[in-house]
Amino acid sequence: MQEAPVSVHSASVKDVAAAAGVSLGTVSNVLNRPDRVSPATRERVERVMAELGFVRNESARQLRAGRSRTLAYVVLDAGNPFFTDVAAGIDDAADDAALSVVLCNSANRADREAAHLTRLEQQRVQGILITPVDPDAVALHQVARRGTPIVVVDRTRRLEDFCTVAVDDVLGGRLAVEHLVGRGHRRVAVVGGPTSIGQVHDRYAGARAAWVDAGLDPADLVPLETVAMTVAEGRSAGERLAGLPSRRRPTAAFCANDLLALGLLQQSIGSGRSVPGDLAIVGYDDIEFAAAAAVPLTSVRQPRHQLGRTAASLVLDESTNPDHRHQQVTFTPELVARASTL
Repeated sequence: MQEAPVSVHSASVKDVAAAAGVSLGTVSNVLNRPDRVSPATRERVERVMAELGFVRNESARQLRAGRSRTLAYVVLDAGNPFFTDVAAGIDDAADDAALSVVLCNSANRADREAAHLTRLEQQRVQGILITPVDPDAVALHQVARRGTPIVVVDRTRRLEDFCTVAVDDVLGGRLAVEHLVGRGHRRVAVVGGPTSIGQVHDRYAGARAAWVDAGLDPADLVPLETVAMTVAEGRSAGERLAGLPSRRRPTAAFCANDLLALGLLQQSIGSGRSVPGDLAIVGYDDIEFAAAAAVPLTSVRQPRHQLGRTAASLVLDESTNPDHRHQQVTFTPELVARASTL
């Protein structure tokens, strides 16, 4: 006996109304204003919905409202676990508000970032959170001026025309180098780049300030710029350090993020050098992998989850509160000392 074909038809509001013996308006009220429907009728309609496998057409409802129930996070580098943790905080806040989150990766490219912004604006997302390539880009202002709320995450802007959520990276750089100086290091490499990235610039500024305040020779704080903030670039930096004459070779390194530090750690151990005996290493971000490394990594901790949750709360307030005022929230980093420097 041949089986009947499975229907792929989705039950409609009309189907529910007909099966439940109620009007379309009653079904609409059950979906949108259930308090206006008697308990008995609401129960009957909901039972029919379940029996028919009815799924609400949220896209149609959002189209009528002119705004989706979606937030978007445009991330600078989806391969960096730091941004994954920030996104988790955003998602938790969105879930509390019954919203969804779309994650877009700019891959640190201004053209990709601009394309994402255009598509998200066309889709009428409720708000955009972004870690931008350039926090002062005109495109961000244009999107906000046309009515889509934007919060800048892990960056600051020269103007206070947006909400921003960031960490005091100058202080973070200072904490890292003060720790190394306190451990007796008098020649330290600062690994990271490009220096056009705001955080890299600020972390180096804090490192240099701590070095000068300690009365040490500025020439012994050695900048080692990289083309990206990746594990591979950290390994490359390790090879460059190993190639220096022993009298000029730093005894410690402060890396602008943990991926660089993990690459440097990997290269150092792989080449037979002791960490921290031959080279002490400090990272930045304190991602989960930092504590789980072969030699647990000292790192400057950022409140990653809290960054995301706070940013999402600000963009939700801006999208719903007519009395919203922009805020520039700055969190304080802390140094977590582990075996890579102790």
